[in-house]
Amino acid sequence: MSRIMSIEPARVRPGGVVDAGLRGKTALITGGASGIGLGIARALAREGVDLALASRAPDPVAVEDLRRLGVRTIGVAADVSREDQVVQMVRETIDELGHIDLYINNAAWAWHRPITRLDAESWARTIDTNLSACAWGSREVARHMVARRSGSILIIGSTAMVTPLYSETAYRVSKTGLMAMMEVLALELAPFGIRVNMIVPGHFVTRMTAGFTGQPLEILKRQIPLRRTGQPDEVGPAAVLLLSDTLSPYTTGAALMVDGGLHLHPLPIYSDDEIVAMNAPPRAPGEAGTDD
Repeated sequence: MSRIMSIEPARVRPGGVVDAGLRGKTALITGGASGIGLGIARALAREGVDLALASRAPDPVAVEDLRRLGVRTIGVAADVSREDQVVQMVRETIDELGHIDLYINNAAWAWHRPITRLDAESWARTIDTNLSACAWGSREVARHMVARRSGSILIIGSTAMVTPLYSETAYRVSKTGLMAMMEVLALELAPFGIRVNMIVPGHFVTRMTAGFTGQPLEILKRQIPLRRTGQPDEVGPAAVLLLSDTLSPYTTGAALMVDGGLHLHPLPIYSDDEIVAMNAPPRAPGEAGTDD
């Protein structure tokens, strides 16, 4: 039997900013002390969300910076590649914050190997950190949310799903698996009023991508229609949108690309000047210049 949510219309805060209706909620973010996770944490803190930042080594500076935004923030030590530590991570968050309204599965890492050099350790570490961790975390959080009949889960994927790259066999499998997992979770948890969605980031400046520089980075930028890499804080507004029952009450099982257009795979045929010229306003009669 379907469950119809009672949705309040979005309110507008002073300055014309739409209120996402998240104030007073709590969120657990894996990999929340840096990169995209921290960018999402900042956006949620500005909405008044209390936060648990899970990472192998909690960063007290990140925790304190978020507290200055006026929300309760705790650091939770967890190696998400280990099931027992994921279970403890969720338990500790509930003990400290009282409950979990929002779960953001963000932690990820990559141990790239070409197929002829792929080994069991790099495969297992990638799959356990990126994919198994999401299964264990979502399981534990879902049990909690089902009992409360409310909640929102956001999984952070990657354009690796649609932009295959050499040596990324394990990483691409892990990120593609997240999409399949997200869709099944959305189906199973919908009867309890729990929405499950995904953000698919492109190339962002994070610790994991810090070594990707020089000519390879410049070549990559040429494949991004916006011609630049992303900054972690640019994922925050998209996360607020999908996590909010006020802004996205009827959205579940959706994947939102936040990648500057990288997933479009534009063929590198035209220069930037030629692309601009395609849609430049026509010159007025008598204006300097000639038409080809």
